[in-house]
Amino acid sequence: MKTADFDFYLPEELIAQTPLERRDASRLLTLDKHTGAVEHHHFYELPQFLKPGDCLVLNDSRVLPARLIGHRPTGGACEVLLLVDRGDKCWECLVRPGRKLRPGAQVIFGEGKELTATIEEELEDGKRLVRFYYEGIFLEILEHLGKMPLPPYIKEELRDNERYQTVYSKVVGSAAAPTAGLHFTPELLEQVQNMGVKVCYVTLHVGLGTFRPVKAEDIQDHEMHSEFCMISRETADIINETKRNGGRVICVGTTSCRTIESFAAEDGTMTERSGWTNIFIYPGYRFKVLDALVTNFHLPQSTLIMLVSALAGREHVLAAYEEAVKERYRFFSFGDAMFIS
Repeated sequence: MKTADFDFYLPEELIAQTPLERRDASRLLTLDKHTGAVEHHHFYELPQFLKPGDCLVLNDSRVLPARLIGHRPTGGACEVLLLVDRGDKCWECLVRPGRKLRPGAQVIFGEGKELTATIEEELEDGKRLVRFYYEGIFLEILEHLGKMPLPPYIKEELRDNERYQTVYSKVVGSAAAPTAGLHFTPELLEQVQNMGVKVCYVTLHVGLGTFRPVKAEDIQDHEMHSEFCMISRETADIINETKRNGGRVICVGTTSCRTIESFAAEDGTMTERSGWTNIFIYPGYRFKVLDALVTNFHLPQSTLIMLVSALAGREHVLAAYEEAVKERYRFFSFGDAMFIS
């Protein structure tokens, strides 16, 4: 199967640049994975498509405000993006301008009283090993000085960092938000639980590789990035009980889907697990656990549109996307949502 088979036309003005004022006011396109039938709704109507005995699986990873704007001692502006914590106050980072930030270069953040850094060494793919100097708790400093590492297609500055976090985010470690969950409010989650739908959580720390384009002509030649994920015993038990009782396991977001499909046994049973996954789900994949999916609209030729095509069929997905473009849905991270069942 070719990467070009997952292309579609998207007018640039449909790429959402800012979140809606009310999270659950986004639109919701429902897609029947068997027939390809679509309907148009709003996200606050999601409960009408759920049934008592179903369970929602949410990714509780929290985005690290990992984008640091600083300057060199000479005054030149620079930017450091945290990628991987190497320990001992050292991080693997992306930096710019790369030509100015060679080993030995110093960076000052803010007024330099809270945080400074030194470039230790150059790594592969243009990355740098950066050592930070600070007193206190690094995460608290990042909450004060850091900015959200928004996807490259979002050009607007985010006014409120919490709008790029889900309301249930808890475990810090993602470089990007699990965006399907951005539509949920505490009230909507409460409504869902009150109707007899179980809510459980996994953790997958989203890496920047999620935005990496598929460059291979044949999708099977694409090398998938690795991400760290965890499933608790409580979540495993809820999923197993749901399947035993004939309920549906509904993942919120491709990250939740990839987590449970990575750790499920061949018979679909779950156990408490943690580790790295580089699972690549594309048409032909047999889902072991997932029954339905809440997801956003994804980039053309991306691994994410390939995943939803594995669930609903490429033709059905591309037809639904064509309908969404015609109806002027908002696309990508701050855009509207789909419910595929």
